[in-house]
Amino acid sequence: MTKATKTPRPPSGAYTVGRDGFAKISAVEGIKVSPSAEADFREFDQQGLSAAERRRALARKYGRNA
Repeated sequence: MTKATKTPRPPSGAYTVGRDGFAKISAVEGIKVSPSAEADFREFDQQGLSAAERRRALARKYGRNA
């Protein structure tokens, strides 16, 4: 039996779930990403956007004040 290793957390206690982990959680919850959102994420990857830039782009496109 292998021993599980823990990922060290930042001192703040915050933890970020990566894209793969989030996809697995979403699948269990029955949540699916729309094709247009997947296209957005691919475009963000190609453009090399930072997390803050991605949030701004999503807020512009999908936010209430869009």
